[in-house]
Amino acid sequence: MSTLYLASVEAAHAASETGIIEKFGLQVNYVVIQAVSFLIVMGVLYRFAIKPTIVTMEERATKIESGLKYAEDMKAKLDATQQESANILKQAQGKAGDIINEARDSAKDFLEKQTQEATQKANDMLVKAQQAIELERRKTIEEARAEIARLVVATTERVLAKNLSDADRATYNESAVRELNVV
Repeated sequence: MSTLYLASVEAAHAASETGIIEKFGLQVNYVVIQAVSFLIVMGVLYRFAIKPTIVTMEERATKIESGLKYAEDMKAKLDATQQESANILKQAQGKAGDIINEARDSAKDFLEKQTQEATQKANDMLVKAQQAIELERRKTIEEARAEIARLVVATTERVLAKNLSDADRATYNESAVRELNVV
């Protein structure tokens, strides 16, 4: 470290002996002209190059910022729209489920109603058929009784070998019918 210190002290001492200006051969008037030229070039560059570039960069930054803000707004709107469409879809599914359940209930009620009507019609037909059978049975029994009574009278006439009067025939018929009614 001491060598470095010694070298810097020597350089400082050598510089103080001879001036830097004379050592490099600088002339003050050229340095001033160069400084003024540099300031003029810097002024022109700043006015016509740097300042418009900064303005353009600021405009672009503003556009980018507004574009990012617009993108965020659109993303928020998209999220809201997706949420709304999901809610609408859920509502539609709920309504569709309700309609399906209503249709099922309606079909079930219609089926029950049709089944009841068919059962009622079948029962009515069965009752009518039973009534017709009962009427036919009674009619057949009445015809059979009348035939049996006629046969009894005819047999009685043959057994007795005599002709019965209408009064006797009516008496035998009534007697035969009473006995048949008991059976």
